[in-house]
Amino acid sequence: MIGDIVTVTVDRPLGSCHPEHKDMYYPVNYGYIEGIIAPDGEEQDAYILGVNVPVEKFTGRVIAVIHRDDDAEEKWVVCPDEFSFSREEIMEMVDFQEKYFRSEVIMQI
Repeated sequence: MIGDIVTVTVDRPLGSCHPEHKDMYYPVNYGYIEGIIAPDGEEQDAYILGVNVPVEKFTGRVIAVIHRDDDAEEKWVVCPDEFSFSREEIMEMVDFQEKYFRSEVIMQI
């Protein structure tokens, strides 16, 4: 999946709060990829990085997978084709949510 072009449907746009955990603010767009089922049985979740305005849908390239050692699901990291981020930059941008899990960023070399 790393390197693939996907379309993310955004259900938690940049600047919004989590529907159940109102103290969790989304500093990035976050959503799911329709038709791809993740290990948790739901559609695959994705962070969108490099897009600094709220969007409803976004098509971009998967540049990384965030694997959680203590959860059944993984998160994909999607960004515009012309962008790239280091593992450290990715973890910094998604820390608002990943700080609650033991996560690692998996990227192609």
